[in-house]
Amino acid sequence: MPLNTIALELVPPNTDRGAEHARAEAHKVLRLSAEAGIAGRIGHVMIPGMIAEDDDRPIEMKPKLDVSDFWSAIHPELPGVRGLCTQVTSFLDESALRGRLIGLGEAGFDGVIFVGVPRPMNDGDGDGLSPTDALSKFDDLVQNRGVILIPTRDGEQGRFEFKCDQGAAFGMTQLLYSDAIVGFLSDFARVNDHRPEILLSFGFVPELESKVGLIDWLIQDPGNQAVAAEQEFVRALAASEPNVKRRRLLDLYQRVIDGVAELGYPLSLHFEAPYGVSKPAFDTFAEMLDYWSPPA
Repeated sequence: MPLNTIALELVPPNTDRGAEHARAEAHKVLRLSAEAGIAGRIGHVMIPGMIAEDDDRPIEMKPKLDVSDFWSAIHPELPGVRGLCTQVTSFLDESALRGRLIGLGEAGFDGVIFVGVPRPMNDGDGDGLSPTDALSKFDDLVQNRGVILIPTRDGEQGRFEFKCDQGAAFGMTQLLYSDAIVGFLSDFARVNDHRPEILLSFGFVPELESKVGLIDWLIQDPGNQAVAAEQEFVRALAASEPNVKRRRLLDLYQRVIDGVAELGYPLSLHFEAPYGVSKPAFDTFAEMLDYWSPPA
């Protein structure tokens, strides 16, 4: 069954901030949701399993609470909200990964998005399983098995088709700062019968991005002109006045929704505030939901 959800991404805090900070973050989500008029609309929290990546990451990666520990802290504070998470598969053997997935299921996670090696490594590196192997091996443990979908990445049509062949139930897109996903899903629908659920990811861009460049780093793909255009859009958003920024993000959202709504894919939403949840971010997400939201 499709998730039919609005998922909010929350990154586990650094371990030195502990469970009390995690609970405070959950309370902030409740307050901001109420202030924006979307109380009770968030169906899932999506928690990324963070691992160290490139040394050039704009914000230093410090040890963070484990996904399960973070979820244990915030779950009681968010009544009715379920969990989704990403799980790196490449550094766990089959037995260890199976144990991990059993634990996530028992903790209340409805779905797991299998991800592979960090960008500095090559596909196949690591002693564990590839995401595509995990999709087929753990269909008995995880009903909602997800994968990452990057519509601007070279060769992504074939890559996504193979993941669907292996049993992917849904794809969560990379942060969308263009309507490239419309053409991608239109082309994908023409060449095969797979119609996995798509979690469309939209991220708020605060002024701080102009100084830090975290979103620019997250979506980078050197030499890819389509991504270069998205990076330019992000820079323009960061430098825009709040009302202009909100209007441009809403325009993008509308173009994406209008372009994919009739293609036959179940659709959900994934909202992200890469610098932390805030009132401007929630106000923007609320306007998006006024235009379209997943069916209840």
